Amino acid sequence: MPLSKRLAAELIGTFWLVLGGCGSAVLAAAFPNLGIGFAGVALAFGLTLLTMAFAIGGISGCHINPAVTVGLWAARRFNGRDVIPYIVAQVVGGIIAGGVLYIIASGQAGFTTANGFASNGYAEHSPGHFSLLACAVCEVVMTLMFIFIIAASTDKRVVAGFAPIPIGLALTLIHLISIPVTNTSVNPARSTAVAVYVGGWAVAQLWLFWVAPIVGGAIGGKLYDMLFASDA
Repeated sequence: MPLSKRLAAELIGTFWLVLGGCGSAVLAAAFPNLGIGFAGVALAFGLTLLTMAFAIGGISGCHINPAVTVGLWAARRFNGRDVIPYIVAQVVGGIIAGGVLYIIASGQAGFTTANGFASNGYAEHSPGHFSLLACAVCEVVMTLMFIFIIAASTDKRVVAGFAPIPIGLALTLIHLISIPVTNTSVNPARSTAVAVYVGGWAVAQLWLFWVAPIVGGAIGGKLYDMLFASDA
């Protein structure tokens, strides 16, 4: 598949992930009387990934996350020369989705990004006011397990065609665990997509939501490589 088509698929996929996941958090999580809450937001992120995995998995592999791209490279499942182009496409797709979400959300009277606009944060900007260390460990471990599940579920020895299901469920579970801690990143493109519209503290804290998921993704990919690749 030409790189141009794969990058277009990654842009579209990340757009949908941010619009569906962050959109549910911004527009529906606390909607009066009918809010979907943390569980609904978690499910929304899982469903966006599951639907895109089926839609574009055969084109680009449906990374739609820089940590996944780095993790699969660490797992020796992805060509290193395509890492940067994939990440750029993912970030661009996410930022476009953030812009669309901003336009929609700002159509409501009293809208303000002061509520966070689904941004990730630590310390005073953590939903549960968790420390920087707690947030860093959470993001590393959650991303590590996410990438391990992705790599293992798409291993050639696993029955083909079903991988989007455990992958989507894994992202749902990760959100159920970690929304109170960091508002759940495990995806630097998702974090960047909304932080740029909030500015201030969200941009200042964005470094963690690049470093921790990338580190976790690389470890998860290597863990898969250690357990699986030698027998592949």
